[in-house]
Amino acid sequence: MKIQVLRSAMEDLSIGRRFYEHQEAGVGDYFFDSLFAEIGSLALYGGVHSVHFGFFLLLAKRFPYAIYYKIIDGKATVFRVLDCRRNPCGLGKALKSK
Repeated sequence: MKIQVLRSAMEDLSIGRRFYEHQEAGVGDYFFDSLFAEIGSLALYGGVHSVHFGFFLLLAKRFPYAIYYKIIDGKATVFRVLDCRRNPCGLGKALKSK
């Protein structure tokens, strides 16, 4: 399966990368690489995850982030990559805003 990462998801990844790079040098790159490996796994496992807010939800293994995607025309389209430490009440709003 092909994978498409929307601009909104890339912006989320950039924010996370800057946050972790600020914590310690090199961790931002590790974050980015780890999350992209998770997104890459959708080529094999896209569509097997549970659905939340109308999106499939893949929880990252190394960082507290959730990858929200849909299967559109046989392609895994990543809409958002959100920090799980956010207020859960705001998740639905964040997913609707993009």
